Amino acid sequence: MRFFLLFALSLTLNAAAQVDSRGYIVSVGDPMPAFDLTDLSGQRYTNASLAGKTVVLQFTASWCSVCRKEMPELEARVHQAFKDREFVLIGVDYDEPAETVARFAEQTGVTYPLAPDPAGQTFQAIAAPKAGVTRNVVIDPEGTIRFLTRLYDPEEFAAMVDLIDELTTP
Repeated sequence: MRFFLLFALSLTLNAAAQVDSRGYIVSVGDPMPAFDLTDLSGQRYTNASLAGKTVVLQFTASWCSVCRKEMPELEARVHQAFKDREFVLIGVDYDEPAETVARFAEQTGVTYPLAPDPAGQTFQAIAAPKAGVTRNVVIDPEGTIRFLTRLYDPEEFAAMVDLIDELTTP
C-alpha cells in the first residue's frame, strides 16, 4: 500500500511538472497561477487586483539581449497602444535585485512597470526554472492564459498584438 501511494504521488508530481518544447509548464486555456508582484514604484499586482483586465506578463532580465530587442516593440506596439483600455503590461524581471531592475528600466527607456521576481517565483509558476526568459503570457479578464510567446518572433508577436486588441476592444 505504501509503495502504491508513493508511486501515485510520484506520477502526480511528474504530471504537474510536464514541460513543453518551449519550457512552459502551463498551457493556453489554463488559469494563470497565483502571483504577487510589486513594481519599482511600489505598486502591487496580484491575480485578484488585475481581475477584469487583460494582462501581459513579460518575463525579462537585464542580461537578456533578446529581451532588450523585444522591449521597444512592447513599449510601442503594446503598452502605448493599449494603455487607455482595460489592460496592463508588467515586465517581470527574473531574480535580480531592484537596483539592477531600475538601471535596466532606465537603459531600455520603457515606461511600463517593471517588477522584480525574487528567486523567480512567478517565472517558475509558468516555466521550468532554467527555461530562459524572453516570454510573454497573455491573460484574459477572467484570469485564463490565452497566449504564450517564447523569444522574439515578429509573426508570433503580431499575433499576440492582434489578440490583445481583440481582448481589449470595448
